[in-house]
Amino acid sequence: MAPGSTRPTSRDVAQAAGVSQAAVSLVLGDKWRGRVSEPTAERVREAARELGYRPNLAARNLRLGRTRTVLLVVPVLTTEFFAGVYTGAARVAADHGFGVVLYPSPEGIGPAPDPFASAQAALDGVIASSMAADALTAIRGDQLPLVMLDSDPQGSLGAATVNLDIADGARQVADHLLGLGHRSFLHLAADVASWTFEVRARELAERLAAVPGTSLRTVHAPISIDGARTAAEAALTASGPRPTALVCDDDKLAAGAYKAIRRLGLRIPDDISVTGVDDLALATALDPELTTVRLDAELFGERGMQALLAVLEARAPTGGDIPVELVLRASTAPPSPS
Repeated sequence: MAPGSTRPTSRDVAQAAGVSQAAVSLVLGDKWRGRVSEPTAERVREAARELGYRPNLAARNLRLGRTRTVLLVVPVLTTEFFAGVYTGAARVAADHGFGVVLYPSPEGIGPAPDPFASAQAALDGVIASSMAADALTAIRGDQLPLVMLDSDPQGSLGAATVNLDIADGARQVADHLLGLGHRSFLHLAADVASWTFEVRARELAERLAAVPGTSLRTVHAPISIDGARTAAEAALTASGPRPTALVCDDDKLAAGAYKAIRRLGLRIPDDISVTGVDDLALATALDPELTTVRLDAELFGERGMQALLAVLEARAPTGGDIPVELVLRASTAPPSPS
């Protein structure tokens, strides 16, 4: 080993085995057959073991043009849902020798620095939420192998899309509330330009319109508890009949709606039923516990990473939307008699 060195190098292995550095690279890169004899290869491996040599995988991957690193672009880092997406993606990535780096969209919690001077040189691919699509331009992520999450399959930037069956979630909510007897609805919609929220609004409206005597009013709010409280309070004090069911695009919106309803002296579900989407921990912290559509965030991340691996290997990704489930809790009940 070189004097003063704390880590053995391929040169040290070459000297110990009595071969060239090129031979060491061939043997340890498992490309020696037909170019290096079996006894020589074994001598190199033994020297590497004795010296405790480990190849510099980062340097080797850069030479090969592969870093085995994937970027996950999300709108914010501080939400439980996207933490679950990351956990699922990272688990599949680790099983295949990849690492996952998180990048928050500038539209999420504020400007985010580009983690790479050149995304193409530092990444093998990108998984991006449609809610954070604008961030792709900043890092030139749309020029890499790309999988889009929650994105319109017909107009996606990506080589593949992975979606939750959010349309079915909206139908399940509508059918549940209609089945309870509700006919006057308020939709507290996320004030975010995203395909997933457009689908929720469209499916809810279509399902309700199919039942005679229903009414639906929509108000928009930022995905925050305070923003939802303000929007819900204004909608519930507007002129006209008060809705008996409040359909929220997100559990955080539902939490804000709870605050508005209580400020107005109303009761959940006696005076108004409330539903959410996500099934965050927040859903069972609310009182009464929230009826909501459960989205499997970890499976979402797993399927996103599996789709990107398929794209990288020129395979067709697994098709089909990920099922969602309406979880019934105490925030919904039949409307009170007028």
